[in-house]
Amino acid sequence: MEKELLKLEGITKIYSNGFIANKNVSMTVNEGEIHALVGENGAGKSTLMNVLSGVYPFGSYTGDIIYNGEVCKFHDIKQSEEKGIVIIHQELALIPYMTIGENLFLGNERGKKAAINWDETYGMADKYIRQVGLTESSRTLIKDIGVGKQQLVEIAKALAKNAKLLILDEPTSSLNEQDSQALLDLLLKFKKEGMTCIIISHKLNEVSYVADKITVIRDGSTIETLTKGVDD
Repeated sequence: MEKELLKLEGITKIYSNGFIANKNVSMTVNEGEIHALVGENGAGKSTLMNVLSGVYPFGSYTGDIIYNGEVCKFHDIKQSEEKGIVIIHQELALIPYMTIGENLFLGNERGKKAAINWDETYGMADKYIRQVGLTESSRTLIKDIGVGKQQLVEIAKALAKNAKLLILDEPTSSLNEQDSQALLDLLLKFKKEGMTCIIISHKLNEVSYVADKITVIRDGSTIETLTKGVDD
C-alpha cells in the first residue's frame, strides 16, 4: 500500500509586486516514487519547490505543507533539510577552488571547532561520492571535473544531509545526452533504494523515462496529475 509522504494543500504565493506565482496549488507525493513537475517557463514550478524547501519562509505564502503526517512551517532551508527535504537548484552551489569533500561538508566538517578531522571528512565524502557513481578522490578540486560530475557532487551533498525527499530543478539542463542518461539512471537506482524524488523538467522524454507520476502546472495553477501506466 502506498504511503503518502508529502501533501501540498492550496499553496498560494504572491510576490511583492502583486504577481501570483502559485494559485491554490495542491499535489501529493507518495513515499518511494519519482514525481515530475512540468509546465512552461514561468508556470510556477520552481516557486512551488522553493516554498516547500523553505527558500520562501512560512508567512510569505498561504496554504499547508504536510510532510510525513506533520504540518510544517519552515522558516528557512535549514529547517526543511533537518526533515530530510533537500533541493538542488538549477544553478549549482559549488565552490570551484575547493575540493569535492570540502564542498560536501562545508560548515559541517568532521571534528570539533578548529580541530577538523580531515581524514574523517574526506573518508565520509568518498563514501557519498561512490554512491553517486563518481570515481574521483574527494580531494579533487571542483574546477577539475566536468559539469556532469559536478551535478553528481550536488546529489552527494544531498545524501550527506540524509535526504529523504530529493528535489531536482531542471537537473539535466546543462548536461550532454550521456551525462543526462547517467543521472536519470541514478534516480531510478535511488528509487529502488527507497528514495523519494521530485524532478522539475521541460524534457518530456526524460520525464516519461523516470517518473511514476506527473503533475502539470499552468499559469501558477495545478492542471492535473497523471500516473504512469494508468493515464498513458
